[in-house]
Amino acid sequence: METFSDVLLVTANVGSLFDNTIHTYKPQFIGLHFQEVGGKDYMVNMGHAENFFWSIKSSEEMKDYDRVCMYVDNQFQVEERFTALGSMYFIHKTLKNIYQYDFNVKDFKAVSGQNKYMGPLDVVTTVEKEKFPKNFWPDFKWSRKGFMRTRWIIHNQGLDLVNVHLFHDASNLIACKSSPSIYSANRHNALRYVINRISDSCYTPLPFFVFGDFNFRLDTLSLIQHLCTSADVQTVKKDSSNEVERIICEKKDNDHQVLLQIEEKLFAYMHQAVFREDNGKALLTYDKEVTAFHDVIREEDIMFPPSYPYSEEYTKPTQYMNTRCPAWCDRILMSHTARELIRRRDEDEKNVVYNTMGPNVCMGDHKPVFLFFSLKTNDH
Repeated sequence: METFSDVLLVTANVGSLFDNTIHTYKPQFIGLHFQEVGGKDYMVNMGHAENFFWSIKSSEEMKDYDRVCMYVDNQFQVEERFTALGSMYFIHKTLKNIYQYDFNVKDFKAVSGQNKYMGPLDVVTTVEKEKFPKNFWPDFKWSRKGFMRTRWIIHNQGLDLVNVHLFHDASNLIACKSSPSIYSANRHNALRYVINRISDSCYTPLPFFVFGDFNFRLDTLSLIQHLCTSADVQTVKKDSSNEVERIICEKKDNDHQVLLQIEEKLFAYMHQAVFREDNGKALLTYDKEVTAFHDVIREEDIMFPPSYPYSEEYTKPTQYMNTRCPAWCDRILMSHTARELIRRRDEDEKNVVYNTMGPNVCMGDHKPVFLFFSLKTNDH
């Protein structure tokens, strides 16, 4: 007999809150994927991050979730393995027959009680964690990027849940040199690596959800050409070298108003509202990075504005910072086989919801993104 289990998957790059999502959707299984645990100043903040995880687990909203699995890579002392990834899974008391894979013995075992792993995860057999090797980005600073996988059976349906954090755009100026950018090419290689790893013959391939901070960016060069169609473009170079320091797009009228100014860490566009109007729909045509993976990955339609970079001033929860071009960095992607497991009822019913959390609340520079759906499972 076909049954259904309500699932909530959330990706959040650091320090985000629940708002009313759990009350609204009442999921039976919750997967939370965090990136940049401890933030950029992780040596100082890791203790606060640990308290944050404990506060989620012990909150009133979670009292009916009687099984918890928590994996937090907080070992910043071991640079060659530190990813700053954290994954938490909550199972409601009404949901029976939940099993988790042990990668060591290559078999599933029933999930029970509180399973908390905060520290070196290399010895934990129910999780696979890997930091991307240095040679992935030979020309850029090696940073806390990688992936973490757990494997589940929910009512006889096997699933891989993969937490991922891909490389960011270090410089706006380098990002707009080519289309696609060198950063986009790096992310492409890293994501293909993750997909190949979770699909290899070491373990039986299963339907999978990959959710995290992919750092996908809009195709910057094409976007600039679009935004500055009727503008004069000037390039300012450093005195001492031929290196570009600033790109300025000015209106072709008498006022010569600056329409767009780009520096290494500045992307100041006069009409910022274009990124929020109609959820930024007009800009989705420049969101190209995921299309290269349509052979193996799908995504629900994006109906929310870019998830990054929001102002960190609590009085400006809907404003973007002028540091980067707004983009849909935070995503929930799935294999073709996983998409077939999502139950779709009548079109009127909101049975599949893909959205940001806290649209009118300051949640840090990334808005958490969630996917709520009913998973088709079997009792036999």
